[in-house]
Amino acid sequence: MSKKLVLVTGAARGIELATTRKFLAEGWQVAMLDIDTETLSASYDALGVPDDTLAIEADVAEPDQVAAGIQAITQRFGRIDALVNNAGIADFQTIEDTDFEVWSRIMAVNLSGPFICTKACTPLIMQQGGAVVNIVSISGLRASTLRVAYGTSKAGLIHLTKQQAAELGNKGIRVNAVAPGPVDTEMAKKVHSPEIRADYHDVIPLNRYGLEEEIAEAVFFLSSDKASYINGQVLAVDGGFESTGIGLVSLRKE
Repeated sequence: MSKKLVLVTGAARGIELATTRKFLAEGWQVAMLDIDTETLSASYDALGVPDDTLAIEADVAEPDQVAAGIQAITQRFGRIDALVNNAGIADFQTIEDTDFEVWSRIMAVNLSGPFICTKACTPLIMQQGGAVVNIVSISGLRASTLRVAYGTSKAGLIHLTKQQAAELGNKGIRVNAVAPGPVDTEMAKKVHSPEIRADYHDVIPLNRYGLEEEIAEAVFFLSSDKASYINGQVLAVDGGFESTGIGLVSLRKE
């Protein structure tokens, strides 16, 4: 019996590189899609399992590039059992400072990208049934400062998740979302000041940032047969942050 195959978008770094490692550890094969060729190539080489991985350079907001990537997967593996829509971008600015070009690009990647990728993968996933996991954010569940474009794109993706679940469920495809809270990624370590980090600790009941591997565990669970009756749900993996409200004092100061 051939191994299962997951397509992970935005797989070159961070949470989804951790997710790639999790799927590989569980015996899956992984198609790694990312727009950053150099980082993708380095991550692919570092994994050291060429028989079980495939690196695909593509922009998820470009249907033709996504279609070419799916064709490469079809030729190499002949199947897709799960899709993890992670590729995304953020630009944290006020409403006044967010121009339409920035807004449009965030919507194209964060919202149109999962639509394009899911639509392209559906015929292959339908062949044996499977799952789609959209990576959203607690910023899509609760409004906060400096996230007019990012938060709105993730809120849209949450509803897209439910639309996809409603329409694809009877085709054997479950669709759910994971909403990470503050995660200790390399980017967070660089851009979160000590003041911001302290604020987050104050409002997260577990009193810490999450780990990339903890998000990966949730993604794998929702992609696996153990989640066989879960569909159309949003799982916040955030230490209790969303349930207690968001809005950091340091970001509200003028």
